[in-house]
Amino acid sequence: MRILYVATDQIVPGTKGGSTHVLAVAEGLAALGHEVHVLASPGGALRPGAVHWHSFSPPLGFRQLRFLRAGAVRALATSIRPDVIMERYYNFGGEGVRAAVALRVPLVLEVNAPAVDYEGSPKRVLDRALLVEPMRRWREWQCRVAALIVTPSASIVPNEVARERILEIEWGADTERFLPGALGPPPFMRRAGETLAVFAGAFRRWHGAIHLVEAIRTLRARGRTNISALMIGDGPEFGRVRRAAAGIEDGVAFIGAVDHDRMPAFLAAADIGVAPFDVSAHAPLALDFYWSPLKIFEYMASGLPVVAPDIPRLRRIVADGREGLLYDAADPNGLVSALERLSDDVALRATLGAAARVRAVREFGWDVHCRKLDEALRRCAS
Repeated sequence: MRILYVATDQIVPGTKGGSTHVLAVAEGLAALGHEVHVLASPGGALRPGAVHWHSFSPPLGFRQLRFLRAGAVRALATSIRPDVIMERYYNFGGEGVRAAVALRVPLVLEVNAPAVDYEGSPKRVLDRALLVEPMRRWREWQCRVAALIVTPSASIVPNEVARERILEIEWGADTERFLPGALGPPPFMRRAGETLAVFAGAFRRWHGAIHLVEAIRTLRARGRTNISALMIGDGPEFGRVRRAAAGIEDGVAFIGAVDHDRMPAFLAAADIGVAPFDVSAHAPLALDFYWSPLKIFEYMASGLPVVAPDIPRLRRIVADGREGLLYDAADPNGLVSALERLSDDVALRATLGAAARVRAVREFGWDVHCRKLDEALRRCAS
């Protein structure tokens, strides 16, 4: 099958989850025998492989202007003649959608962010001020013409979309690269007897990186100097989180953004994977915890026990006491207690980490994701 995958606002390769997602899906579908053409913003050298990459940056580098490339996308689609067009949904996108409708090709829409408004949404207020609600009508039209919607959560898809046209599917991890004892020298120095908790991802308020720093501060105040944190990534909250670590620099190390190809070695050199999400800090999450937590899948694939808040969505990914420890986010000592327990019980850490690895391979590998997607794409094209 010939597939055109439109993701022009994503920089590939890159350090963000969206970039990892696009690369993994494209390579995974190509490995299953499909001819895959991807439209994305170039981010550097790509691994040699069967995917056909087309450089399609949004005008002036602004993804809000992505739709202005609609004519060029349609022209390329006309020359490629795909059997299916996939588009990674974005509020100001739709180039692939238009091309699919014009060429009468089945459309698959990947919805990883809400295609509906949440209560109090500024976009909703603006849309209603425009009277005809153009943004709502535009995204609902995209969902309506899609033969299939692929999403981590049906809660972020308009209610009018029939359930049989929705494929709920998690993101994943490259379980052949993210694994315990990933090859390569340790990328950083560790102290003897230290238990190292890692946070990897975007420094946005609701990702909760600051909560791990605060937990280390509490542990230091209790005399627990054997538990430290490694903070990997960047983002708008980076400065605030770094300032929060003032005075406990011996317990918190900031690495900054790391190329995804280097991440397996960083995770394999840690002991605990922490995902301290703060759902109260991001209003759209009132719809559902729709985020597909890439960091958690990669922690699990690396054989790390996961520490995360106890919310329904994460409960379906990490079983408390089996692949990690889930804590009550309302308890100020919840994260601290989980870190202490895993630091004190090496055997528990090993048992949870091994179980996390098994489950990641069985359920949360990108290969699993792509096999499910492959089955759905074949049904769409038949």
